[in-house]
Amino acid sequence: MTPIVASGTIGTVAVALIAYLLWPTWSTDLSNDPARLPISVGDTLFNVPPLAIRMKIQRHSGPQERIDLNFNYPALDVPAGPKHVSADTVENAQPAIDRIFLAIAAHHDSMAPDVRLNTIYPRYLGQTTSPGPDGLTMRAFRDGTPYDQEDLFFADAPKLSARCTRDGATPGMCLSERRVDGADLTYRFPRSWLAQWRKVADAMDRLTVELHGTRTNPSPG
Repeated sequence: MTPIVASGTIGTVAVALIAYLLWPTWSTDLSNDPARLPISVGDTLFNVPPLAIRMKIQRHSGPQERIDLNFNYPALDVPAGPKHVSADTVENAQPAIDRIFLAIAAHHDSMAPDVRLNTIYPRYLGQTTSPGPDGLTMRAFRDGTPYDQEDLFFADAPKLSARCTRDGATPGMCLSERRVDGADLTYRFPRSWLAQWRKVADAMDRLTVELHGTRTNPSPG
């Protein structure tokens, strides 16, 4: 009987040990969520805060063709959840834009932003340059061109170039693009922010480094 009892005891201990090791340890506590998701766009790795991703379908790790992000400005932290709007508060629910938007997409060897800046845009720009805010230079695109009603802003120190729509029924918006390996990063922000363009340029550089670890020369998108 002794061998039988010993075998049974050993078997019970083994089963208990296996059950303990395999017992699920997950919980619904959101504090256990990873701070960053490793996402590959155009075979280029980015570490992305999940709550910065605008579309829920994109909130997963692994390769993706494109991801759309937004960050609070100037803090550059992730936005809080959407606010609930009632019929009584809808008229007051249109605050000024306080976010910087970023689209990261695989470029598939399309024309690089700096090539577009130096070879394509000059064909459509007017000859006159105008001073912009705080040392920026502005050149308007000619009427009847593909970039009608837009202006090009650029500076060398710090480096910035942005193509901006003009204020109209809706506030003007600016696009500034940069290439990182196999992906193009397109930043979008209000034209009114050009009054503090040095801080905006620094914010885009910081986000690029935080997401990928690389500083790039910006070009407009």
